[in-house]
Amino acid sequence: MEEEASPPGLGCSKPHLEKLTLGITRILESSPGVTEVTIIEKPPAERHMISSWEQKNNCVMPEDVKNFYLMTNGFHMTWSMKLDEHIIPLGSMAINSISKLTQLTQSSMYSLPNAPTLADLEDDTHEASDDQPEKPHFDSRSVIFELDSCNGNGKVCLVYKSGKPALAEDTEIWFLDRALYWHFLTDTFTAYYRLLITHLGLPQWQYAFTSYGISPQAKQWFSMYKPITYNTNLLTEETDSFVNKLDPSKVFKSKNKIVIPTKKGPLQPAGGQKGPSGPSGPSTSSTSKSSSGSGNPIRK
Repeated sequence: MEEEASPPGLGCSKPHLEKLTLGITRILESSPGVTEVTIIEKPPAERHMISSWEQKNNCVMPEDVKNFYLMTNGFHMTWSMKLDEHIIPLGSMAINSISKLTQLTQSSMYSLPNAPTLADLEDDTHEASDDQPEKPHFDSRSVIFELDSCNGNGKVCLVYKSGKPALAEDTEIWFLDRALYWHFLTDTFTAYYRLLITHLGLPQWQYAFTSYGISPQAKQWFSMYKPITYNTNLLTEETDSFVNKLDPSKVFKSKNKIVIPTKKGPLQPAGGQKGPSGPSGPSTSSTSKSSSGSGNPIRK
């Protein structure tokens, strides 16, 4: 079931959706140019679905993940922006349903006899190089489940750090980028869900938690729709240096009127400079020539 969210409808007839989205729909719909804020409503998961997932994967699902799936079996919220007459899909917030919460394994398209596997990417040389938590392993030391495919920009994963049988308290949320490098996001699913909502689902927002940051194109969207998050210092200091500062209230309005500068009088200060402030043509040059030219000996 797909429906467009609106402030009166969502708050009154769908209070559970209001709680699920933490009220972010009202902020989006009040933002300039935002349109088509849509939530795909999904029914709650049955408890037997959770228990069967645990038995199948030999993993205990964390309590906050259970509570999430008992409220909705997956999550998908999107929004677009209207630029001139074009509608551009922009924000996307998604969490896989239980049936798609599958273990990250080697893809079948690479299952050739001599093809490398994910376990071949293991490199323990940089394991304890800094203060970051120990990174997940592609081999049996970690059990990894995909929460979000990030529209092809990487994968957000629920990681069990101690292998099977996996305990709920050993879980963390990590981001696997397209180059197959790991980046730590949060300790708990609840904290990650808040990051997902407060970053408004902007494209490539997960890369704000990497050492190389988001792309210049994504920074343009970030500068227009600021994420509501404690991590904004990662964004503002970098973007101010080279990104055009966009004011959404002006972007979606018509062009401003051109102000014609008023013509100044013939009397000018003795040290006045000739430049763009004197558009009067020959009269300006004649005035400067006929003046006493007290500034001329200084000019070389």
